[in-house]
Amino acid sequence: MVVDVVVEIPRGSQNKYEVDHETGRVRLDRVLYSPFHYPTEYGFVEHTLGEDGDPIDVMVVMSLSTFPGCIVRARIVGLLEMRDENGIDNKILAVAADDPRMDQITRLQDVPAHTLKEIAHFFATYKDLEGGKESHVGGWLEAEEGERILRESQERFAKTQH
Repeated sequence: MVVDVVVEIPRGSQNKYEVDHETGRVRLDRVLYSPFHYPTEYGFVEHTLGEDGDPIDVMVVMSLSTFPGCIVRARIVGLLEMRDENGIDNKILAVAADDPRMDQITRLQDVPAHTLKEIAHFFATYKDLEGGKESHVGGWLEAEEGERILRESQERFAKTQH
């Protein structure tokens, strides 16, 4: 399944940006308290609503970084189970559909094992120095689970529009 992902945070950034969904503008939420940087492009799929009340989160693996607000066509390859201080915070893992270096990655097993470890480590520890915030990483699940979560979030969003 290929989806359009709106990038909020480029790979390599220590700035956590968020799109203000009322104005459509990108806002600096905070600078990370830790010396870490985002290991992937990080954004969301429009017209979705996750269990945390925000659009569904998507991490996009690609060979180069983009910029906040860039729309990237991304192929879903997995899901990272997560919880934070507010509850369930699962993140879909995808690869850039228009990056020829990602053509061989069509399922979770195709993603280099070390890349998966880096991503999980980042999300397990990036909030450690922030008071009152926490992050817990579960396991990796296959693309079908990510696609299911995406469909559920689209249905949840549609129900709020009536």
